[in-house]
Amino acid sequence: MNLNEAIKNIKSNKDAENFLKDLCTPSELKALEERWNVAKLLYLGKYSYRDIASKLNTSTTTVTRVARFLFNEENKGYLKILKSYKNV
Repeated sequence: MNLNEAIKNIKSNKDAENFLKDLCTPSELKALEERWNVAKLLYLGKYSYRDIASKLNTSTTTVTRVARFLFNEENKGYLKILKSYKNV
């Protein structure tokens, strides 16, 4: 079983939380949360990059990097997940 399959088979929020805590260091988890929060705000389209950086206490470099993957790269991972939620 590869990592993608393991993630796909997670059945509950608590199991996902515990798996991520085992898999990642606290700083890695913080970075993942930060990127996800940046992606959500970018997706809303209401804030400038500087506003997002200030609001989340992150760098504009992080916001720019997330924006590149959200809007320009072919993966569309962020976009697919964000589109599946009505209330981002």
